[in-house]
This record gives sequence, C-alpha cells and structure tokens, in this order.
Amino acid sequence: MTEAIEGVALLIIIVTTLVSYQGFKSPAFFDRYAFEVDPILIGREYGRLVSAGLLHANWLHLIFNMATLFAFSYGVGFVLGIRYFVLLYVVSLVAGNLLALYIHRNHGDYSAIGASGAVSGVLFASIVLFPDAIITFPFLPFEMPSWLFGLVYMLVSLYGIKMQAGNIGHEAHVGGAIAGILSAICLEPAIVERHPLVVAALIVPFVLFMVLLVKRPEVLWIENYWGFSPKPKASAHLHDERVLDELLEKVSRTGLDSLSKKEREKLEELSKTLK
Repeated sequence: MTEAIEGVALLIIIVTTLVSYQGFKSPAFFDRYAFEVDPILIGREYGRLVSAGLLHANWLHLIFNMATLFAFSYGVGFVLGIRYFVLLYVVSLVAGNLLALYIHRNHGDYSAIGASGAVSGVLFASIVLFPDAIITFPFLPFEMPSWLFGLVYMLVSLYGIKMQAGNIGHEAHVGGAIAGILSAICLEPAIVERHPLVVAALIVPFVLFMVLLVKRPEVLWIENYWGFSPKPKASAHLHDERVLDELLEKVSRTGLDSLSKKEREKLEELSKTLK
C-alpha cells in the first residue's frame, strides 16, 4: 500500500514536471494551456481548468508544490485509498480554479497557473484527518499542530484574496482547500464527529467570506473596505467607476454582444449616473 501511494504521487509529480518543463521552453504551449478567463468563459476552453494545474511559473514554484504534495500524500492516500486520493486531487484542482474564475469573471485578462489548488486540497484533507499532527518548517525553529496551521493558512489566504497580495493565486488555495476538506468529510464522515471544532474553524471563515463576496462584491474592489461599514458617498462612487471601467473594457475586447442582460442594464445605468 505504501509503495502504491508513493508511486501514484510520484507519477503525478513526473507528469506535472514534464508539462511544466514544456511550458518553460515554449511560451506558445504555456499560453495555450494556462488558466485565462476570456478563453474559458468566451472560448469555452474548459480544459484549461485542469491543464493549468500542470504548468508552473518557474522551478521554485514547481518544486515547492510537488514537495508539499509528496509530504502529505501518504497519510491521505492511506486513509482514503489510491482511487479517492487521485479523485480528491483533481476535484481540488478544478474547485480552486472555479473559485478563481468566479472572483475574476469580469477580469478577462486574468491568468494563473500551478497545482496549488490541488496541493491545498491534499494538505487540508490531511489536516482534518490528522489535526493533531505536528507541522515543521524547513530552516525555521518552530512547529505547530496542523489544525492551527490550517486555520492560519485559511485566514491569510482569505485576506490575500481581498488585498490581492503578491503574485499568488490565493483563490485557488482557498477553493482547493475547501474542496479537500469537503471531499475528506464525504469519504470519511466520522471526521465531523471526531474533530467538529477543527472542521468548523476551517470552514466557517470561508462561508462568511463567500456570503460577503456574493452580497457585497465591492469588498474586492474598494480599498480598506470589508463590506461592513462603507463610506456611502465616496466608496459607492469609486465602486461605480470601477464597475463601469470593467464593463467598458470588456466591450472593447469582446464587443457589446458579450455582455449579459444584467451587465447591459448596469452599463446603461452607470453611463447615465456618472456623466
């Protein structure tokens, strides 16, 4: 069993490395299979939701993701079995990219690559399966229980989505993490009974953030605003201007027909109010 799990993890690593290397060599290949909003939503190239997980920005990006995958694959694979381990990996990859697609659905030029969503899924499945395991950090003189690491990771990633911190796909991290948690729960329901507080601590911040995101999407557009106590005049005006700019940019790229009915109504409304 141990050798089989490690073999599957190594196979994923080898395939990902070979595809990533091809992407390093060929910009055309890289662009053809990377996660890009317009080709997915307009061109219906849904395969990019998976192929982007086989590409990486550089060797450091690739090595970090694959090392993390290998470190946490054994425990998850041992409990869930090889078939469900692979299923969890793919589901987490797609879920991470779907969350990024939802958040950036109006940002046609947004692109991303990497297996971070899938790796986060494996990592968080491991955390809910083994919340008391100790996680150590290379070159750092401290360690922490996996449940605490998971909570910190989730909160930092949610904050990173809001602040667009660094050149990091926080959306994929969070989407993959939640998919990993839910997949592990579906396959091992006893997790909820054994570790209810851990599961709640990891899922509740995500649920609250998604409710806020759906109810107050301007939370991602207005600086220093989390949706609770906006400055009515200044914040609303800034939000309207940004929405109008995004709609006009979309029209210039793909034409007026690419707008949905709601987007057209919003464009007409903002064109009148911001004259």
